[in-house]
Amino acid sequence: MRCLRQFCSCSSSAASVTSTTSLTPFNNIIRASLEKGSPRKALLDYQTIFSSTSMLPDFQTISHALEACKILSDDRTVVQFHTRMLKSGFDSYPSLLTSLISIYVSHKQFVDYACRLLDEIPKWGFNLYSVNLVIAGYLKAGKFDSANRLFRESPYRDVVSWNSMITGCVRHGSLKEAVSLFRRMLSSGIEPDGFTFASVLTACGRLGAISNGKWVHSLMTEKQIELNYILNAALIDMYSRCGRIETAKEVFESVKRDHISVWNSMITGLAVNGLAWEVIEIFTRLEREDINADSITFVGILSACSHCGLVEQGRQFFNSMRRNYSIEPEIEHYGAMADLLGRAGLLEEAREMIQTMPMKPDVVVWRALLSASRIHGKPEIGELAAGKMSSDLGSGDYVLLSNIYSSAKRWDNAERMREGMRKNGIRKNQGLSWIEVKGVIHQFKAGDRSVPDSDMIYKVLERVNARIKVDGYVPAIELVLMDVSEEEKEGNLNCHSEKLATAYGILKTSPGTEIRISKNLRTCCDCHCWLKMVSRVLNRVIVMRDRIRFHRFESGSCSCGDYCSSRKKEICTYLYNLALKENGKIFPQFQAEAYSPHIQQMASKMRAKQFGFLCHGN
Repeated sequence: MRCLRQFCSCSSSAASVTSTTSLTPFNNIIRASLEKGSPRKALLDYQTIFSSTSMLPDFQTISHALEACKILSDDRTVVQFHTRMLKSGFDSYPSLLTSLISIYVSHKQFVDYACRLLDEIPKWGFNLYSVNLVIAGYLKAGKFDSANRLFRESPYRDVVSWNSMITGCVRHGSLKEAVSLFRRMLSSGIEPDGFTFASVLTACGRLGAISNGKWVHSLMTEKQIELNYILNAALIDMYSRCGRIETAKEVFESVKRDHISVWNSMITGLAVNGLAWEVIEIFTRLEREDINADSITFVGILSACSHCGLVEQGRQFFNSMRRNYSIEPEIEHYGAMADLLGRAGLLEEAREMIQTMPMKPDVVVWRALLSASRIHGKPEIGELAAGKMSSDLGSGDYVLLSNIYSSAKRWDNAERMREGMRKNGIRKNQGLSWIEVKGVIHQFKAGDRSVPDSDMIYKVLERVNARIKVDGYVPAIELVLMDVSEEEKEGNLNCHSEKLATAYGILKTSPGTEIRISKNLRTCCDCHCWLKMVSRVLNRVIVMRDRIRFHRFESGSCSCGDYCSSRKKEICTYLYNLALKENGKIFPQFQAEAYSPHIQQMASKMRAKQFGFLCHGN
């Protein structure tokens, strides 16, 4: 308390100090501690001064003390000081309440306190800034519905209010609502800023709503919004997620590329479109242009290698991080490597890497191994991964483990997983798909019969299924992991959300028109095969963005090379039988390169020339 002692030494006596009518000297002491970067000392000054004198703090004193509390982010200190405010009668000052609210919203556990304070503000004068703070606090705490209700009921809104809610919608997964809010914002006369456009571009990208995305881009040009690295990255991301990778490349080449975020956005966009070699080319350019890669860059590169099965390349990039770029691999990089090895069937190597990594594996890393065990039929590995996740098991993890047990006909274990979900109040994430037709976004959920034209949609599905079955489509009923009849299993597969969205696209667009859909979950192998067959039989290009990557279905082939398929062996057997039946001719919808390892195993049982065409195309 040197400042306080110095101040007191300047006075004739302690009595003369305590009898001072002005609090300015005391406030200066507290402010001096703040300015020197010592908020804890500022609060100690406050306590010493007012515990040793009969004086009471004034408005300025409380303001300084609140500022110190905000800097400290100390939960206990904040609550203690709030109590002092109540005792001192300063709880009725709107500006001080606003400061206190701003402190509370920065702590998730205190968001409710902030809301109670907001209820008090109208008694003394409504403050828009306070409302915005609480909306932001609700969203930070994951209370989207509460934030949305407050936003709707608030008599005043500014660009900050709208931006908070649009961003909140995106984070909450309410993507259609985000685009709708943006349109309402424009109608209300509030001018959007760069933050607004960045959020709504993200929503359009995740929806795969290219028409809306292009409209937003043109609006940015019309309003002469100054581009920065955030908006440049958002534009590249939007076009990439909508499957317009060439347009994304054009944007990338036309904007400033002096920030790593722009490069990372392009790398990620190429990765989700399955263009791993182009990712590597972009990385080479990045080095030539003397841009420093960061940890996010390598997450994108490893993801690209994972999507395309480039195991050796992935290993090389991972090993080069520390050696060549002085970037210490973080848990996200280990997770990407676990995914890469797991997808490639190297489950033991993935398990060993996870168990020897320098930090404790998180749920995402174990989930990659759990997912791989489902794809490659390794229930013992799946049980190990699930055991490590223990209390962190989410709905998707329960479903994965249940599916693993069901695939192995271990129905009791599968039912135990479903019972665990019910007991813990965990609900399975609902599969949702979106399609944009004439600028309008339509949403479908599995088995949905509440949407307009549902009768026509199911009739289209029925006709399409009849046509593709003639051409060899066999529903993957083994994926319906319930102990029910095969007819019921086929019925369950037939109403997946991406099939409904595709049928709607067939119904509402002219023949030959490209169909573009998005899904919030990873597509199943049956829907993947179904979409390939539909693209060939109906001569349609179908572009689908699922949770993992992009799939472009054209003439019966998928841009992913069927690397995601967990039915490779079954399909190879089907290909083999089909090839013999057709005297060496194979339908073009199958990319045989993706099945080469399994084909070679079967080819060893017969003369190479009899089966060789399967390994090299037609």
